[in-house]
Amino acid sequence: MKFALIGQDIPALIPTLLADLLFAGKQAADVWVEEKNQAMQDVLQRYGKAIIEKSGLAAGLTADGDRAAVLSGADCVIYAGDCMAASRFRQDREALSGSGEDDPGLTDQARVNGGIEGLLHTLRQGEVVMTLCEAMQQHCPQALVINLGQPVARTTAIFEAQGFRCFGLGRTPLKGANGLDSLCKKLHVPEKDVQATIAGLPGFSFLLGLKKDGVDLMPKLRKLAQKDELGRLTRRWLDWYEAIAVGDVTDHAEFLPAQEDYIPEEEPTFGESVEQRKERILHMNTVGDKGAADREGMMAQLVLLSKAPPIRPMQLALALLREDGLTVDGVTRRNDGELPQLPKYAIIEARLTLQKGQVMPHGTQLPAPLVEICGEIDETNRLAAKAAMGDRSALRECIEIDPALSGLDRLYCQELVDKMIELHDDVITRL
Repeated sequence: MKFALIGQDIPALIPTLLADLLFAGKQAADVWVEEKNQAMQDVLQRYGKAIIEKSGLAAGLTADGDRAAVLSGADCVIYAGDCMAASRFRQDREALSGSGEDDPGLTDQARVNGGIEGLLHTLRQGEVVMTLCEAMQQHCPQALVINLGQPVARTTAIFEAQGFRCFGLGRTPLKGANGLDSLCKKLHVPEKDVQATIAGLPGFSFLLGLKKDGVDLMPKLRKLAQKDELGRLTRRWLDWYEAIAVGDVTDHAEFLPAQEDYIPEEEPTFGESVEQRKERILHMNTVGDKGAADREGMMAQLVLLSKAPPIRPMQLALALLREDGLTVDGVTRRNDGELPQLPKYAIIEARLTLQKGQVMPHGTQLPAPLVEICGEIDETNRLAAKAAMGDRSALRECIEIDPALSGLDRLYCQELVDKMIELHDDVITRL
């Protein structure tokens, strides 16, 4: 079994990827990491060697800058990349800014996944993903894709359109200010004791059901929301869509018209900070130098695992490749009946249940108002993905229907997007 790991965010995921592969999954495999920096190649390979020796399995980790070698014969590609996300976002935010306090411009459209900047983000990512797909079609045309690249709904749509079976993992709805863990704390019940139904779109998921020992907890949760104890945005979404927004509710706001009491982050987080990267490399070097069985190496490994993102792409990949059983919340994929009120080709986010590697749809029902807005956002996502693949007419239609642009002059938005595409003509080359 061979895994190809692609993207600048992969090094931060390596500790959990290897732990889930070798220790939880007990799977011998060849792991190849695309890494062009020779010093980082050495860090990753020494770290990988130490962890593999600890596992006792006949596995290997190779870091290489040759994409063809990394992809050749891969059974699974795990993608966790972007296109200079932080610097390009700042450039676009400045372009969207007005001339002063009295003229704020369209800074409320400077969003990571939705609105105008979400569209530009998609176009830039499209170039990266399309180039990767072209290489995959040559070197591993049957590979499974586990996609972590934002905006995850749109990048997943691109992989699917290029003929790859793709499952995405974005920011989990289980954690955060309005994550399932926080909502359970509000209700004074342990998260492990509840049965939750969470579904919607990537970055736009809702809690549709919550029970403990057969008792419905949703009425209590709705009362808390109506009292503003879950935040103004949560109450608003409940009034509009008859469901409780789950995860980071500011993610939901990215796909909707501008809200007076919501201002997008000026400097959203993209991957590791410089300080986090330095700390990770320090701990990886310790494991590589001391070994994973040494006390100092073990402590460094525990720190690495404690700071890793909560998503577990390797668990999902192994279940699909080995045709195991698995249930995972918050998985992005083609709908295919999971949410029967939405088209089968919609890109959704919901619990994934696998039996012998096959997806078992739950047939989850959404409230009618939520069906309508999810349909609009999904269509916008898929049009943005088509635009990123080079379809100029899809770009125009995306701007015409995007609910995040409601109340704005669509012709002006089109002109603005065209000018912003010119700003990035070094990386947006298909339009």
